[in-house]
Amino acid sequence: MSYLKVVSILLLSLLCWPNIAMAATGPLPLTDSALGITAIVIFLLAYLLVMAEEKIHLRKSKPVLVAAGIIWAMIGWHYMQAGMPTEAESAFRHTLLEFSELMLFLLVAMTYINALEERRLFDALRAWLIRTGFSYRSLFWISGVLAFAISSFANNMTTAMLMCAVVMKVAEGDKRFINLTCVNIVVAANAGGAFIPFGDITTLMVWQAGIVTFNEFFTLFLPAVVNFGVPALIMSFFVEKRSPGGHAEEVELKRGALRILTLFLLTIATAVAFHSYLGLPPVLGMMTGLGYLQFFGFFLRKTLPGSLARKRALAERAGDMERIRALGQVVPFDVFSRVARAEWDTLLFFYGVVVCVGGLGFIGYLELLSTALYTNWNPTAANVVLGLMSAVVDNIPVMFAVLTMNPEMSHGHWLLITLTAGVGGSLLSIGSAAGVALMGQARGYYTFVGHLKWAPVILLGYAASVLCHLWLNAELFTVFGRH
Repeated sequence: MSYLKVVSILLLSLLCWPNIAMAATGPLPLTDSALGITAIVIFLLAYLLVMAEEKIHLRKSKPVLVAAGIIWAMIGWHYMQAGMPTEAESAFRHTLLEFSELMLFLLVAMTYINALEERRLFDALRAWLIRTGFSYRSLFWISGVLAFAISSFANNMTTAMLMCAVVMKVAEGDKRFINLTCVNIVVAANAGGAFIPFGDITTLMVWQAGIVTFNEFFTLFLPAVVNFGVPALIMSFFVEKRSPGGHAEEVELKRGALRILTLFLLTIATAVAFHSYLGLPPVLGMMTGLGYLQFFGFFLRKTLPGSLARKRALAERAGDMERIRALGQVVPFDVFSRVARAEWDTLLFFYGVVVCVGGLGFIGYLELLSTALYTNWNPTAANVVLGLMSAVVDNIPVMFAVLTMNPEMSHGHWLLITLTAGVGGSLLSIGSAAGVALMGQARGYYTFVGHLKWAPVILLGYAASVLCHLWLNAELFTVFGRH
């Protein structure tokens, strides 16, 4: 995401309404009216507060929620005065449906990720990396490759924080190496979510819109690898050739961790199958997958007493008092406690953005923007520039605006905006949730200026990935229409 894409997410997609954000322009011309201008000002003020979240400590969802309510209240009042009371209501209901399906989809994904985290799967991965004792250069590449791979199914912020925790612990105190590796992790995490519908909110928005098929997203794999690989290769030459001293630790997976991972993969497969073979929205498959987790949670709770009794008996036989104390602190697995820990601020922020952009689209501004960008400009240039904008403007509203404008573009161009919006945020540390999170986690080590000095290298990777897509997937630039 951009400035705050959390995302806890990681995944999924909406795909339910083949006409995703097609918030049509309303019948009344309002773009030059006081109402329209006021709506724009309100949205911009709200977004300024969103961008200042780290400074003023005001959660990003609050300003956009209020802005959304004011914008649609003004629209509703104007249409009531014009004797058209159902127009605004119908448009808002359509926008709300779009958000609702996405929210449910993402909520299931977040629940699974939280469950895996609670079962200590990510802690175990971190401990393994630390115990292995890699060199600085090896750790640089391993953390980047893992960030790229994990972010294809887990949200980029969680992925980046996991890899950053490893680097901070292994290279404790080495400011230069930590900053360089964090830059690499941010680029890798953002690139890793760009080639699969479940990798990022923007990719899932395009997939759910029915514009390109599930398999077509994988054509972005090599461009995404190039986006990560080019800057990583250059930066790796600046990594010192020495080995850090690590602090080994043992992490025991909690009961059911690997089975929950299996259920998560099964849930994703269910969502894909529902859409690809049954013509049903993938959100139905995701909610079915939540049922898988609930059944397994029931199984874990029912069998917990027997499992604890067996483990306690073994610990008593071995005289392991520490183990016995740890078993006494075990609490039953609760699916709904995982749901409660979902990134609700992000979901509400997304609601506010969707509703605000839907309102501006209904007023008529997105039609004007579409004409300016995709009629007066070449679609390739427009998509590349919008991707660069996502370094300073969250890529959720950027992608939602493009989908709402629904310009006539080839599948190649739709994949291009998916790629650029996903990786453009890597140019600045504030351009993605991963970067913002690491500035807090590695405070004093990974900084805005520390990231900025590598921006030319990252821009080179951005340009190389665009050229790679234009070359490798040239045939897709002749395919138009929705599937």
